[in-house]
Amino acid sequence: MNAIFIHRDAISKMDNICDNKKITIGVFGKSGQGKSSLLNAILGKRNLLPSSCFGACTSVVTQVQANLKDSNYIAEIELFSKEEWEKELNDLFRVLLDENEDRDEDLETKVEKITALYGADADKKTLEELKKDDKYAEIENVLSGSKKAISNSDVSAFANDVASYIQHSKSSTGHCYWPLVKSVTIKIPDCRELLEHIVLLDLPGTGDCNKIRNDLWKTKLRECSSVWIVSNINRAIDDRDPWGIIQHCIQDLGPGGECKNINFICTRTDDIDPEEYLRSVPELSEDQKSSDKKLKKVCILHRNNCAKKNVKRKFENLEITKSKVSFITDVFTVSSKAYLDTNLHLEPVETEIPNLQGILKRTNRRINRELTSDCVNEANGVLSFIQSVQLHSDKKMGEIQAVVKALQKNLAKALNVLDHQLNSLYKIMDQCLSKGVEKSVELCVGTKNAMIASVTPVDKRGFHKILHTLYKNKGYVWQKNWDAPLDLNLCLAKHMHDNMDDEFSLIFPVDANNKTGMSVQEQIDKFSIFQRCTAYPQSSILYHMENFIRTEETKVKALLKREVVQRKKEIYSSIQRTIQNQMTAGYELAANEKGQGAMENREKKITETIELLKYNMFKDAKMEVLKKFKDLKDLICKTLESTLKRSLEHTQTTITTLMGKREL
Repeated sequence: MNAIFIHRDAISKMDNICDNKKITIGVFGKSGQGKSSLLNAILGKRNLLPSSCFGACTSVVTQVQANLKDSNYIAEIELFSKEEWEKELNDLFRVLLDENEDRDEDLETKVEKITALYGADADKKTLEELKKDDKYAEIENVLSGSKKAISNSDVSAFANDVASYIQHSKSSTGHCYWPLVKSVTIKIPDCRELLEHIVLLDLPGTGDCNKIRNDLWKTKLRECSSVWIVSNINRAIDDRDPWGIIQHCIQDLGPGGECKNINFICTRTDDIDPEEYLRSVPELSEDQKSSDKKLKKVCILHRNNCAKKNVKRKFENLEITKSKVSFITDVFTVSSKAYLDTNLHLEPVETEIPNLQGILKRTNRRINRELTSDCVNEANGVLSFIQSVQLHSDKKMGEIQAVVKALQKNLAKALNVLDHQLNSLYKIMDQCLSKGVEKSVELCVGTKNAMIASVTPVDKRGFHKILHTLYKNKGYVWQKNWDAPLDLNLCLAKHMHDNMDDEFSLIFPVDANNKTGMSVQEQIDKFSIFQRCTAYPQSSILYHMENFIRTEETKVKALLKREVVQRKKEIYSSIQRTIQNQMTAGYELAANEKGQGAMENREKKITETIELLKYNMFKDAKMEVLKKFKDLKDLICKTLESTLKRSLEHTQTTITTLMGKREL
């Protein structure tokens, strides 16, 4: 019976892995770049995502994945709690009623939120007046649950139902609920081949000043295994937004995340005036220009090739390509409109939508192959073990016990070796972080001043509002017209990262197949309780017994390597998180400065806070990183020990039970 239970347990675990194994592709791009049309075309659903829903409301994180259970379109909407929204609403009205010139720079966004929910004139009311309105009671009712589900088998009806939760419309004030939304998960039927193991994740191009939503944005960013940067082909090179996103997010994607590749997608390639384009590119030959019927197509394809070369060249010149963070990069030039409308000059393959679909399909097939291999190995290990016992009931238990005892000794030795290797990595981290602490204490104030100076206008007009928002939001602000945010916590963490990141990328490479010689994943791979010097009697039953234990060992190592990826994100982000937590009181004091000279007083408060905290703050950040690394080390060793001990015990017990029954 034990063998049967082991087999059932194995099948159950593999089913869970099959259900949960997904990779995330982050889709960046500000509103108006053609993201929703792109995703509609890739999924073959013309009107699924309403125009401008992706990126229109920067606070809404939207996930698109497969519905593998039925034929309905489903939206799972995660809402803020009543308490969270009440706190934000109080803050919104506090800003609206504040006549001080230090009112938030993002006042327009605050007005949009209030009018979207409560109607066109809601921002003219007091909070007390608003609470008496019927609309207020309606919103209270919407927030009565933390989640809302929408389901419909008709794609058009579904799109209409979900639009108000993901799309801001100035013509529909009082009928939009997006300010209440943390995230939306849309599940689509009939797309197993594209999305069985893939989540398409919209990550807005600009930050949200709301702290809760910014945290969610960064957390989702670190989940991305791949990123697609979407930009209109006419502005792909000159638009600062997509390039600013890449530069700013590279730490969260690379050493702090799991991103292996960045694809740049130029959209709306069919939007071209052939005559105007020909005037700008005289190098096109007369033969290419001769056919009026194909002229637009010739111009589109020529511009596509030029765009690919220029984007690749610009990416190669970015500072990030000179670091140890490396990405596989490709450029696609797509026309969603021409893919869905065959009358627009381009063949489907020339729209490059099939190329993006091919990426999704190949990724799904690869994951399915991996899962199939895992399942087959799991089943073979268990079944061959059971068959062997049934065929060799005459084997002496002493022989089996000797093997189990030898493997238990090997386990202890292998754990000691692994512990020593991981301790060596701990010491490397300790040394790097110690240098980072020293540099941070020495340079942090100057680094902060340089960052502030780099974004301060010459006349300083309006900058006091930005600083107020920066400190009110605990050191983070991303203005609508900026291509990257102002992140004081990241700035203060700079010298620790400068001294740690190279070694961190070797210890935790984004691509586990990248053999650095010192990665945690490699140390796990090297671990084995089967050693060449082990001597024990050879027989068929012992061969199958070893095969079963090897299967268990391989399985637990694979699970641990996946856990390493998750834990390393927490380790990396703990520096900034520790700094932010310790700076919070100083941020609040600076944000509360009012009146004449407030900007100078805020800067003085922040400088005083940094000077006061710097000796302990950076040391605490170092200790938090080391603590989390040690926790990971302990998890790896204890999991291997407990899992393999249990497998050895189950093996011995199962053999005893089955052989006993055979003798009876």
